[in-house]
Amino acid sequence: MTSQARSAGTFALPGTDIRLNRMGYGAMQLAGKGVFGPPRDRDAAIAVLREAIAQGVNHIDTSDFYGPHVTNQIIREALQPYPADLTIVTKVGAKRGSDGSWNRADSAEDLTAAVHDNLRNLGLEQLAVVNYRAMGAREGHGVAEGSIAPQFETLARLREQGLIRHLGVSTVTPAQIREAQAIAPVVCVQNQYNLAHRHDDAMIDDLAAQGIAYVPYFPLGGFSPLQSSRLDEAAKKLALAPMQVALAWLLQRAPNILLIPGTASLAHLHDNLKAGDVTLPAEILAELDKVAS
Repeated sequence: MTSQARSAGTFALPGTDIRLNRMGYGAMQLAGKGVFGPPRDRDAAIAVLREAIAQGVNHIDTSDFYGPHVTNQIIREALQPYPADLTIVTKVGAKRGSDGSWNRADSAEDLTAAVHDNLRNLGLEQLAVVNYRAMGAREGHGVAEGSIAPQFETLARLREQGLIRHLGVSTVTPAQIREAQAIAPVVCVQNQYNLAHRHDDAMIDDLAAQGIAYVPYFPLGGFSPLQSSRLDEAAKKLALAPMQVALAWLLQRAPNILLIPGTASLAHLHDNLKAGDVTLPAEILAELDKVAS
């Protein structure tokens, strides 16, 4: 069996026995259009998940508000019984409206219900890692200052009850990370970050010094795919796809960065995983560093 995902190296979550291949998989795109409703082709979604595991992926990012419920149910159907080394990371703090909208759901009752929804739909008795997903600015897709202590305290209590092993945070500021750390250990931070969106540069370096994983969501731009003439030119010089170059840049940006690119396509899955084999030369890195500016 091949193991493409292992070529990018590994990272151990701090204070845990979890060692993740740095090239993981994000399951968001397995739901329907707009991350809402069932997929167009459920069998294809199952095939992508099984191939990701076959290629050595041992880190899957998900949430029960993808669909909602749909993505977790597909993961369970495709992969249970789960491989012993697979870590499924989920997030709570939001819910979907009947119109597909993304809405805040961060009361103690909401968060507790969300944890139980994830457990039920994934078919687990304990969640390996749960991120508290703060719903800040820009319809929940941007960070905003404000206390997250009540929400993180709720998750810490659920951890003490044995429903969760480890905690992380998502869409947060440095001050919110410190606030969470005063309540319980934080093993990972998941924020928006990519070649063109680099507001977290200092945060990444600080987390690296602490041995904490940084997991960029929208590593390829998300709902607005990356477009850059510099990226296209670099890809042309290297005979690679632009998205492979963008992923390779993230892997070289810092050793604590773990990737979770998502796709519902087997071909795109393989393309993404191949980025783990790429080492960008210094002159290409220098050009790509200009993209954000």
